[in-house]
Amino acid sequence: MPELPEAEVVARQIRTRLLGARLKEIWVGRADIVREGYTTVPWYRGTSLQSAKRFGKSVVLEFVNEGACRYIVAELGMTGLLLFQSTQAKHPQHIHVRLSFEGASEPELRYWNPRRFGRLSLLDKTELERYLARRFGVDPLLVSQPDFVRVLGERRGRLKSLLMHQQVIAGIGNIYANEILFRAGLHPHVQVSRLSVSRVEKLYQVMCEVLHEAIACGGSSVRDFFAPDGTEGQYKRRHLVYGKGGQPCPNHCGGTIRRFQTERSAYFCPRCQSLRSAT
Repeated sequence: MPELPEAEVVARQIRTRLLGARLKEIWVGRADIVREGYTTVPWYRGTSLQSAKRFGKSVVLEFVNEGACRYIVAELGMTGLLLFQSTQAKHPQHIHVRLSFEGASEPELRYWNPRRFGRLSLLDKTELERYLARRFGVDPLLVSQPDFVRVLGERRGRLKSLLMHQQVIAGIGNIYANEILFRAGLHPHVQVSRLSVSRVEKLYQVMCEVLHEAIACGGSSVRDFFAPDGTEGQYKRRHLVYGKGGQPCPNHCGGTIRRFQTERSAYFCPRCQSLRSAT
């Protein structure tokens, strides 16, 4: 948390309010929040924000100056947020980077991250390409259904772990993996190699539906997520299984949502998501 839908909401809000603005100043409160490229901080002063895109769970800001371009990659991690100045930040001591703009409806974009699992990377184009190739697999909202079937057909292991493997499928975390698998009727621990093509095709369709719906709802504000403008994501109101261990199955099958803990909590209905059903 945040995951793909939340990162997409962030990128869209930045595009709406800051695109084309001039970066007057970049303030870095602690050097260790910058994973790569700290010495290039001065280059960004006076540049213009050309684009704001999402890759996996990260947001990539492109800055241009006299034909040259560089990028700021914001890893949101577990607790990272990009917030406009107009948004009141809890515990402002955790604002580690401030980007001050002119010519935009928002004067400042702030990187807030209390647990600092995420970082910023300041990269040129070649470095960005290496960064993306190293960290991200296919994008769930861009990959075609045949390519998705091919990607899963080449892998082994448990399905939920694969959906969350960022170097295979970029952007899905624990919340959306649970929701997707429940809606697709697939057990979190089913072996990928047991899935029929038709089940993988259904999984693809459900995955796209869930992620698009979550984006339209502004993401899921579970614990600390807020969009840059301070709004909370409302998709949490549509969660069917995440965080609902012990509650009746929403499919009214007579089952109860179970929760088990491995690396991350998994929520599923033993009746609707039988481990034996994979064909």
